[in-house]
Amino acid sequence: MKEEPTDLKKSLTLYGLVMIAAGACIGSGIFLVPSSIAKTLPSPSFILIAWFIGGIFTLTGALTYAELGAKFPKTGGVYVFLREAFGDLTAFLYGWSLLTVVTSGAIAALGLGFAVYFNKIIGLGADWNVIVAISAIVFLTIINIIGVKVGEIVSSTLTTLKLIGIGIVVFIGVFLYQNAPEISWELAVTTGNEASKSLFSSFAVAMIGVLWSYGGWYHASFLAGETRNAKKTVPRAMIIGTIIVMITYISINYAYLRLLSIDEIQNSGAAAADAVSKFHPSGGLFIAILIAISIFGTTSIYTMSAPRIYFTMAQDGLFFKGLARIHPYYKTPINAILIQSGWAILLVLFWQTFESLITYVVFIDWVFLMLGALTIFTFRKRSNSLENDPEAYKTPLYPFIPAFFVIICAILIMATLIEKPEQALAGAVLLGLGFGVYYLFKKSK
Repeated sequence: MKEEPTDLKKSLTLYGLVMIAAGACIGSGIFLVPSSIAKTLPSPSFILIAWFIGGIFTLTGALTYAELGAKFPKTGGVYVFLREAFGDLTAFLYGWSLLTVVTSGAIAALGLGFAVYFNKIIGLGADWNVIVAISAIVFLTIINIIGVKVGEIVSSTLTTLKLIGIGIVVFIGVFLYQNAPEISWELAVTTGNEASKSLFSSFAVAMIGVLWSYGGWYHASFLAGETRNAKKTVPRAMIIGTIIVMITYISINYAYLRLLSIDEIQNSGAAAADAVSKFHPSGGLFIAILIAISIFGTTSIYTMSAPRIYFTMAQDGLFFKGLARIHPYYKTPINAILIQSGWAILLVLFWQTFESLITYVVFIDWVFLMLGALTIFTFRKRSNSLENDPEAYKTPLYPFIPAFFVIICAILIMATLIEKPEQALAGAVLLGLGFGVYYLFKKSK
């Protein structure tokens, strides 16, 4: 009987990992959330400031996680950092939350987002959204079982295409459109139903959508075990990918403001489509295709990356042994991929709306990103290995950059609990169930 493989194949390159880091961020958010942000912050100045702050915040996270990724260039990323710093329980809860809430929820949300725009292109009605979403998830599951290199090629190609498409939108808005409305840079806060909110509260609500759009850069760390020269490649990929996303988001939001008034953005469910339609009647179709490609690519990355966490957990004896099974031919964690996609399909059937899913995901995601960033302080105290290794990547301006990231995470978590309690509590309940599952699993062993 042929012995099953126990190691994943190392085939990812720097370009592929940068495209994964950037592509995991640039999915649906930049196309779908500008309307809600404009309603909360109806001022061009504050809109761009929100995207800039989101980018700086994300960059501080990437700089922090770059050091962690260089220190632990293994499959699993954040899971590995948490286990090494805080032990099995915290690491298990992270993997459990990825499976039940964060990544599966993101895949479900992205699948529904893809379905909306795919159906616009094809001409199907909203009744088909769930069927199309599930079909997309099944197709990408098959692609990522076939091999990580195939997944890298698909993800890199789709990320490159969406960056080109966004570049076209920016070029139209900044250089070609001649009838741009005059942009008022007055620092207005809120109007209408939002008039009673403070500036702080308005920014906190807006940042939920902004940081949903920026989320995903850390997925590059999940694939370290399949990356060539991971110690150097993983940190570079997260930092370069984050910078690309930050420049992209600020540029396209400026283009939106050049092509549409604040009122038009507020009342638009598809700001990018409405913006380009101002320049050419077929702009709506172009943007629908661009968004469908963008969301599809991000869904592929999520389908590829997070199963490596469940695979590593199973290898460590913290999850069911079957999840450590590697496909004998394709050398991919087949059972881990299948269980994640199966749960994502169940979430599609349960929630059925994009808006409910993103808050459900963001709350728990940032809880563990905050804990992951805290590990850098633990590792710095434990050893001086970084100081003794001149080639090791070190987070600049330590401890200020990691501390800033942790503080903003905590503020976002509190804002989500206050402003969106239903979805936040749903995620918290599933996280609480993880405690019981952990102790039952340990007891059964």
